Amino acid sequence: MPSRKTAGRMKGTEKELSTRLKVVFVSNYLNHHQIPFCRAMYERTKGSFAFLQTEPMEEERLRMGWNDKVEEPYLKLFYQEPEECSGLIRDAETVIFGGTDDESYIQERLKSGKLILRYSERIYKTGQWKAVSPRGLRRKYLDHTRYRNSEVYLLCAGAYVPSDFHIVGAYPNKMFCWGYFPEKKCYDLDKLMSEKGWEGKTYLLWSGRMIGWKHPELALETARYLKEKGLAFHLDMIGGGELEEKLKALTEQYGLQQEVSFPGFMSPEEVRRHMERADIYLLTSDRQEGWGAVANESMNSGCALVADHMVGAAPYLIRQGINGFVYRDGDHKMLFETVEALARDPEKRKALGRAAYETITTQWNAETAAKRLCALIEKLRSGKETSELSDSGVDGFLPCQSAPVISERKMFQYLNRRL
Repeated sequence: MPSRKTAGRMKGTEKELSTRLKVVFVSNYLNHHQIPFCRAMYERTKGSFAFLQTEPMEEERLRMGWNDKVEEPYLKLFYQEPEECSGLIRDAETVIFGGTDDESYIQERLKSGKLILRYSERIYKTGQWKAVSPRGLRRKYLDHTRYRNSEVYLLCAGAYVPSDFHIVGAYPNKMFCWGYFPEKKCYDLDKLMSEKGWEGKTYLLWSGRMIGWKHPELALETARYLKEKGLAFHLDMIGGGELEEKLKALTEQYGLQQEVSFPGFMSPEEVRRHMERADIYLLTSDRQEGWGAVANESMNSGCALVADHMVGAAPYLIRQGINGFVYRDGDHKMLFETVEALARDPEKRKALGRAAYETITTQWNAETAAKRLCALIEKLRSGKETSELSDSGVDGFLPCQSAPVISERKMFQYLNRRL
């Protein structure tokens, strides 16, 4: 335990270091998932932080209820102020680069040898077999592998990112756990848990784009299974997309009109209000879900999260049976039976929801991520050992700790073995 004098000196040093930091984050556009982290960085660096948006938000996101009319003091639009933004990238002490495939923004920076933190979801979302492509390997070499001995590090937005980059020999011992950090809400937890449910029934929730790799049909199949078991429940499927009409037809075919509703697309704020009432949140995406910010949001809302184990966020956020459940990718029976068990056991799902809430409010949130990232940057800039960022008292993954390389084949066993 440090003395009061030492603690004061440490606090002063932290404040001094934060004031000196000069960090620029380059990405395609600022969305509601990134704003809390950017605000936390802006505050922690005493205003010495900028987010450079390289393109306008795409129409599909706007139709989903995302807001492109964002006014933040740190936001700069590259397509309106290219010279100023280029200067910020060139002169910043640290640049975080992610969310855009155009390397031209940081080519000059890469040549300078100054610190860069790449920020990436997985590069082989549709299969690691694609790593055998000579053309693809050359592209990965040019963008990543050739900088293995430079001041370029990787923030891994998903637990499968280290395995993907390990295949191409990039960032050896230079990869760190990362993700998305949506708004953290603080609740009266007893009140939040007491208000869950749907008219006395178990309330299930699914939300997102209704497209193939998000597998919304699995939510309906789960509902069909629960009805066959005679359980009382309600399922809301928020969102829309190319599969919406097919899903509605299946709802009628399965006789689920009384149990399943399709409210359509909603704003992020409206979705969160539904999460606050939901008992169980279903995250049925496959390996193409690089992260899955609804995992953070549903856990923060006290839901019992049941997720496909190939979702990028799942291994970092979920401790099997403690703050949620993962089911093996493709094992639909495991999904159905896991949800059935939770539907029959309100105390278990509440225990999961409480633990999930604690995970987000104490570990995986914007403020913690900003604090740990600033500490990591200082260590990288000074050449100090980064392993001490892995807090020994925490069971699980934390932002900015060294990211382990765990193969796809072994991940499910790993998640169950570390109970």
